[in-house]
Amino acid sequence: MTLRSPIFRKLLLGAFLLILLTVVVLDLYVTRFVSAREVDAVQRQLDSQARLLSGEVQAVPVPELQSWSRRAQQRAQSRITVIDPAGVVIADSERDPTRMENHAGRPEVQQAMEGRVGMAIRHSDTLSVDLVYLAMPLTYGAKSGYVFRVAVPLKNLNAAIAEVRWGIVRVSLVVTLAALAVAYFITRYLTGRIRRVQQFAEGLVQARFTDRMGPEPADELGSLSRSLNGMAEQMQDLIERLSLESARREAMLSSMVEGVLAVDHELCITFCNESLARAVGARTPVPDRLPLLELIRDPAFLDLLTRVLVTSASQKERLQLAAAEGRSFEIQVAPLEIRSRRGAIAILHDITDLERLERVRKDFVANVSHELRTPLAAIQGYAETLLEGALEDKENNRRFLEIIKSHAVRLNTIASDLLVLSGLETGESATAPERVSVRDAIECALRSVESEAKLRQVRIHCGGLAEVAVTGSKLRLEQAFVNLLDNAVKFNRPDGEVWVEAGCTAEGKVRITVADNGIGIPSDDLPRIFERFYRVDKARSRDVGGTGLGLSIVKHIVERMGGTVSVESQLGKGAKFTMLLPPG
Repeated sequence: MTLRSPIFRKLLLGAFLLILLTVVVLDLYVTRFVSAREVDAVQRQLDSQARLLSGEVQAVPVPELQSWSRRAQQRAQSRITVIDPAGVVIADSERDPTRMENHAGRPEVQQAMEGRVGMAIRHSDTLSVDLVYLAMPLTYGAKSGYVFRVAVPLKNLNAAIAEVRWGIVRVSLVVTLAALAVAYFITRYLTGRIRRVQQFAEGLVQARFTDRMGPEPADELGSLSRSLNGMAEQMQDLIERLSLESARREAMLSSMVEGVLAVDHELCITFCNESLARAVGARTPVPDRLPLLELIRDPAFLDLLTRVLVTSASQKERLQLAAAEGRSFEIQVAPLEIRSRRGAIAILHDITDLERLERVRKDFVANVSHELRTPLAAIQGYAETLLEGALEDKENNRRFLEIIKSHAVRLNTIASDLLVLSGLETGESATAPERVSVRDAIECALRSVESEAKLRQVRIHCGGLAEVAVTGSKLRLEQAFVNLLDNAVKFNRPDGEVWVEAGCTAEGKVRITVADNGIGIPSDDLPRIFERFYRVDKARSRDVGGTGLGLSIVKHIVERMGGTVSVESQLGKGAKFTMLLPPG
């Protein structure tokens, strides 16, 4: 694994090249230094030999010079040459002087003829070897201008230099291997530290903030490790604070009743809380980056978000979303910056119930006004008629007063029913909750409508009144039964029938049903019959003295007791009201 590391290979290669360069430079320097020393030593040796032999040659006659030079060569292990002032060789220990060319042009000979010691290294054409020459002036036979020259083969010098060079190579090789070993371990050590720093940095990227760098030496890598440790602590603290803040926002947005939706510049969902998902019937959680068209296919809503993305200005509109089963929303859309790109966030307030309540309130005001206006107008009209002279009309004055009385009773009934509704809505109760027998409450209600049923020739059947009880107000429960029975009698046909039953369901709840075979209720009117002042047959309702509040009172009473009331009906076949109450 170490050799696979690029930085390890680079550091080791750099150390190797540095060591190699150092060894080469050192070899060149030492070789040159040794060569210079060897040449200087040879020169000193030749100089001493030349001075010694030049003093000896002065006593040798000319005929014996050739033999003397050969004997001197054996003693000095050097080539001996004697040259006259004209450059002619008169004696040479290696060759026949008569066959040798003139040496006056040799550099070392020229220097010696000028009275100086000459030195030269060159190839000898006579011997076909490289030689080191030293020539000095010689006075021979009381004549000056002669030259005495000694020479040794250069191979001796090269051999000495080569021996030194091989010694340097051997030492350099050992030193290089040792240096490479040291460089290997140092590089491996540094690479290991760098790898630990790298792994720690990668851990920070992967949010592993619990790891820490161990103690490091006081160098640059150690300073970097300590800096990374400090940065990890700061990042951990920052991430924890951001996570906490994100969790808080997520919890708040998820628990909001209002729907919250965030999209990016491509109209892809980046956030959607559960309220909005439930409203549009989507599964939670909504996948991130889901195209908005796959969640809400509403042109008006898409156009609203697009305008906000284009203009970066907040928008507010009321829309009905088909994806939310036609529910109405007040939608507030604001621009949102998402990762340096433009997005939008929409908050959807469900105002369906508010609109319904507003509609009910308007209908209630209109209905109350309409219901009160008719009896008040009648009372006012007949009162004015009496005051204008009809009071003296004995044939009609009593009838007028009876009409005024009936309308006053109607107003009182409306006022009473409204007070009952108001008390039920505000939670006011005349008595404390008690255990009420359903059979007793039904029997009391039957007695209240008995006379009306006989008058209208409607028969009431009590089939199976089980001994069950509920918790609540007996007076209110009787009032609910009276209202249901009264409607069943009044909106029936002659010789009609009404059935009352009471029992328990399989789930243990108390069920009371009031059914008739009267005129029935149109299916379009069924969802609204429990609304205040809502009447199916308005003309007949007024004829029978109905206020349109009875069923609304029934619903409020049942709901106050923790139950529900429902209706089933077909036009011309009667209606069936069912109350489900918790047992007492």
